Amino acid sequence: MRALTYAAFGATPVVAELPDPTAPPGGAVVRVLASGLCRSDWHGWMGHDTDITTFPHVPGHELAGVVEAVGEGVDPTWVGQRVTAPFVMACGACDVCAAGDGQVCPQQRQPGFTDPGSFAELVVVHAAGTNLVRLPDGLDVRAAAGLGCRVATAHRAVVARGGVKAGERVLVIGCGGVGLAAVAVARSRGALVCAVDVSAASLDRALANGADEVVDASIGADRVVEAVLHWSGGAGVAVGVDALGSPDACRTSILSLARRGRHVQVGLLPPDAGRADVPMERVIGWELDVLGSHGMAAADYPALLGDVASGRLVLADLMAPDTEPLGLEEAGAALVAMGGAPSRGILVVDPSR
Repeated sequence: MRALTYAAFGATPVVAELPDPTAPPGGAVVRVLASGLCRSDWHGWMGHDTDITTFPHVPGHELAGVVEAVGEGVDPTWVGQRVTAPFVMACGACDVCAAGDGQVCPQQRQPGFTDPGSFAELVVVHAAGTNLVRLPDGLDVRAAAGLGCRVATAHRAVVARGGVKAGERVLVIGCGGVGLAAVAVARSRGALVCAVDVSAASLDRALANGADEVVDASIGADRVVEAVLHWSGGAGVAVGVDALGSPDACRTSILSLARRGRHVQVGLLPPDAGRADVPMERVIGWELDVLGSHGMAAADYPALLGDVASGRLVLADLMAPDTEPLGLEEAGAALVAMGGAPSRGILVVDPSR
C-alpha cells in the first residue's frame, strides 16, 4: 500500500510503499477513502506526542472508508460496510469500557499515534466490534472523515461535558478544526457564542459557522477577558472551551466564566508548553467546574450522527471551501505547514491520490 511516512520527529514526510496490513484477531482492515488532516497530526509530527515510538511512522487518525477484511471473532457482515472510528480505539474489555467510557480506556490504541495511521490506503481498526461505526446512507465520506476527532471531540466537549443549553453564552478560544466545530455545535444547541483567535481568517470562519461575536486574541489575555465580560453583560459566560491548548487560553477561559460556570479543556496542553496557571481561588469561591474532554467513544456516536442526519449540525459548513481532497504528497506539505497556518476548515486527504 501507499502511505505517508516520516522517519523522525520533524523529518520531511515522504510517500512510501509499505506491506498491506492484515486484520488481527478481533480487528479489521479498512480501506481509507478519506482522512482528515488535523492539528493533532502536526503535534505528533513535532514530537509532542510521546506515544509515537516506532519509525518510520504513518500519521492520520480521522478516517472514513470501507471495511476490507476482518479478523477472527469479528462479525463478517462488517465487510463492505462504510465506516468511521474514533481516534481513541477502546479495548472494549476493561472496566472503564464496560462503564461506557471508552474515550479514556487505559488500554486504548490510537491510529497515527500508538499505531500506523490513516494517511495510507489501508489502516487497522483494533477491537472492531467496539470501535467501528457505520456511516449513515448519504453522508459523504469526506465530511465523515472529520467525525473521528474534531467534530466528535467538539460535540462531546460542548454537549456531554459542557452541558451547553439554549440561551447560554459560550466562549470558544481557538478557531482551528475543534474550535470551529465547537462553535457550530454550541450554536446547534441554541447557545450564543463568542470566538477568540489571533487570525482574522479564522475569526471569519467562526462567524461563518455561527459565532455571534469574535475577539482578536492579539490584544492580550487581560483585554480578551474584558471583551468577553462586556459581551456577556458583565456576568461572564456559562461555558468556556479552550480548543487551542495553551496555558493562557486555559486561564482566560476560566477568568471569563460566570459564577458556577464550566470550563472545558479540550485543546492539548503538552508539558513543553508549560503548566497552566489555574486560578483555584476563583474556582473555589465561584464554584466553577474545570472539566477535561478527550475524544468520544464509538458508543456515543449515534447522538452525533443523529444531529447530522436531522440537519441540526451541517458538516459541510466545517469543510475547507473550494478544496479538493489532498493527495499523499500534498498532505505531507500541508502537515509541515500546519503549525503556522490559520484554519481554512477541515482538510481531507485521499490516500489513493
